[in-house]
Amino acid sequence: MSRFRSDSAPFPVLMGATASGKTDLAVRLALRLNGEVVSADSMQIYRGLDRGTAKPSRKERRGVPHHLIDIADISEKYDVYRFCADAEKCIADIRSRGRFPIVAGGTGLYLRALLYGLDPLPASESLRRELDETFDSETHFPELQRIMREKAPLDYERFHNHRRKLIRAYEVLLLTGTQMTDLQITWKKPECRPDARSFVLVWDNAVLRERIRRRCGEMLASGWIEEAEHFLREGLHDAPTAWQALGYRQIGDCLNGKFDRGELQERIATATWQFARRQNTWFRTQHPEALRISMPEPRVLELIEENLSAT
Repeated sequence: MSRFRSDSAPFPVLMGATASGKTDLAVRLALRLNGEVVSADSMQIYRGLDRGTAKPSRKERRGVPHHLIDIADISEKYDVYRFCADAEKCIADIRSRGRFPIVAGGTGLYLRALLYGLDPLPASESLRRELDETFDSETHFPELQRIMREKAPLDYERFHNHRRKLIRAYEVLLLTGTQMTDLQITWKKPECRPDARSFVLVWDNAVLRERIRRRCGEMLASGWIEEAEHFLREGLHDAPTAWQALGYRQIGDCLNGKFDRGELQERIATATWQFARRQNTWFRTQHPEALRISMPEPRVLELIEENLSAT
């Protein structure tokens, strides 16, 4: 496997919707290529959010080193800028030790930024801090929604349910006087970095939905409710970015008596499936460079290796 140890050898980026098998595939590929895994999952970075974010098991992490998992408390803000800096450092460090970096995850914005670069829109650290303090909570987010609905209707339409993105759009609006959606239309289409090869795991919709439903049941049976109860008490809903973790809100509503526990699995599975559909759309439209692999594919490891070698 020496051809994969060169600093110039392209590293694989495994992406796909939740429950598509990225974690298992990354571990198998790492064992095959003397590799280490760099997570591109915006929720697995948080310590303690284990069952609800489907982190690699302890056994998997003992067999293969994983990076960018359990590196932040839920009270910390973690964004795409920090991810890119951390991921680049991990990739360089792994290569420096003669091992092979393998990026795997489902957070589309992180993957897009890592492969194509960060967006060129203006930013202000002081303004962003002020906006976070003002609007980054369940209590005050509706006020931002009202502002953006009036001042930037296109941005509101795109991001109205996503707190972090809507705050970023308001930051851009205040700095430029123009909606972020309008500015993005004028971007020059960037080129994908040459030292990476992207792979998207694609499942039949019905099969993926059943995989999600089954995994939700397994996660609930393994102690997810107790985990969620603890972190909801610790303020998960008002955390800067950790509040976005899937399923915890539904568990909180169930614990508060809004619906019976017998409905919980299906409610989480439905919300997760809706999220997975958005992920699939993102990977289809934002990553034209990626090799799409129809799953299950018995030769998936060989296909990836062959693609990495064909340079």
